[in-house]
Amino acid sequence: MRILIGNHIDPSIRERHDMRAWTQRLLWFARPGDLLILCCEPDAEFVDYALTHTGVKREDVTVLTAPPGAWGDRLLDPSSLTVPAFVEQVRAALGPAGPGAASEVFALWPSAAVARLADALGLSDRFPGAAFFGQGGGEIGNNKANFRAVAAAAGVPILPGRICRSLAEATEATGALLKDSASGAVVVKQAHNGAGVGNQLLVRDPGMAVDHVGARHLHHLAPGADGIAAYWAERWPWASGEDRWPVVIEEFAPGADAVYSEHYASDGGTRATETGRLLYVGRRLSHQVVPLDGVTEPTRAALLEGGALLADAYRAFGYRGHLSADALVLPDGSVVFTEVNAQVSGSLHIYQSIAHGIVDVTAAPARQVVEYHVPPTWSVPSFTAFLAALDELGLAYDPATRTGVIVSMPAIPLGPGEPVQFVFCLAYDPAEGYTGTFDRLDARFASVPAGTYDASQHIGTGAVSFSS
Repeated sequence: MRILIGNHIDPSIRERHDMRAWTQRLLWFARPGDLLILCCEPDAEFVDYALTHTGVKREDVTVLTAPPGAWGDRLLDPSSLTVPAFVEQVRAALGPAGPGAASEVFALWPSAAVARLADALGLSDRFPGAAFFGQGGGEIGNNKANFRAVAAAAGVPILPGRICRSLAEATEATGALLKDSASGAVVVKQAHNGAGVGNQLLVRDPGMAVDHVGARHLHHLAPGADGIAAYWAERWPWASGEDRWPVVIEEFAPGADAVYSEHYASDGGTRATETGRLLYVGRRLSHQVVPLDGVTEPTRAALLEGGALLADAYRAFGYRGHLSADALVLPDGSVVFTEVNAQVSGSLHIYQSIAHGIVDVTAAPARQVVEYHVPPTWSVPSFTAFLAALDELGLAYDPATRTGVIVSMPAIPLGPGEPVQFVFCLAYDPAEGYTGTFDRLDARFASVPAGTYDASQHIGTGAVSFSS
């Protein structure tokens, strides 16, 4: 029996809003006997759908809803985990054997609140890295500024860049990096954000190809030092989180391929778990593919070697659990690393539970898995409607052929009248590719004109744009 906690980055680090759907990917990790803790009652249709695919019976898992906190049922409030009445509810749910029956405490985000819950249950030794996380280690391990320091110390290649802690320093560093940059562009990164949402690309050349880049925001710099100063006068509060965090400024690498190497850090050492590729469309994370293909063996070796060095370095200062070392393959085949996500990334369920657990991509004939974010041009009315379309088009996952679509998380509208946002996996024959299947779904659901939304927006309409 394990205790699985469907939390997300602590709101004290980065503000999040409605994470009900995203955190329910926890169900892909459930095994018979597990106790799951979520911020809300899980979507019943999705529970049945996911557990049918994994072969776990619904009656063999227990789901508890944490007490609603500052965010209601949209996001698990860390303080809710240690409400005394809830701790007793967890204790009771573990059965007659009590907490001693729990073999592991597993959380999507390594929060200090999880360490406190484990301690309250007498299970600190079952939460790997509990001492480190209990002292705020989750923030330390997931800070992009800290990453650059750790990578430099470990001898892992990174792009030229600077860590800035003031507007004046950022202004000076941007000018210096642009002066030495062959591309004439830099990337500004918030210390805490993901999937390119916290990145802004600063470019001199408005004709530069940037749609494939993971940078939700884009700014065309006016000529000279005045353009740089004007940019930072406007954007320093955004980049620094109102002076709470340092800001990363890196040289932009045109034409690079975004890849990652995932690892697991335990008390006994580290091990590689999977490699994959991230693909961006319109500067938004569009889809990712596992296992990684289309790279040379020297490039693959460099990715694994750098990822292992980073995993060892993070393990050395106390981190335990899954982590993802993100990297770029440059046009010459060399590899540079860009960040470490020291948490359960958005890739773990894809490769561990779906690609290996359900599709078995290592078996013959060969298979790969791609996970898509629903594009902002799609309008999908509901989870049920999407499943019905899969059946109608003959695209639902077929265990006999090990091909087809598996929906990775529930489809929950983010607001009244808004289309649902979710992700779905597509298992396919590498010889045939995945674009044909995606194109059929695109033909069914694409109804939002591409010109009606901005790449900086979270969904297709209605959000404030930071692009300029």
